[in-house]
Amino acid sequence: MTAQEKLTKIYDALDSKKATEIKVLKVADLTVLTEYFVIANGTSTTQVRALTDEVDFKLEEAGEKGKLEGKATDWKLIDFGDVIVHVFTEEAREHYNLEKLWADAEEISI
Repeated sequence: MTAQEKLTKIYDALDSKKATEIKVLKVADLTVLTEYFVIANGTSTTQVRALTDEVDFKLEEAGEKGKLEGKATDWKLIDFGDVIVHVFTEEAREHYNLEKLWADAEEISI
């Protein structure tokens, strides 16, 4: 599966579970870690978990296995290699401010 296909499935999974402020950042020119970050908000820690579960389920259904990272309830990360998904509560997203940290990344539309 290409990174673009993963991005589409990830976006659709997040959107179907009512994630807010979904952003896709192309970081390939800035790091060797990955090609894209997908960043989204959940309204509660329960929704953050539901969003990551849905993304993991939809991609596993398509043959892609991600690695869930972190024990925090307000920030979940799933690593799919060329795409890393970050799902935050609103407060955690403001605190960690990945968009500022990766300000040189190109925001792309899905």
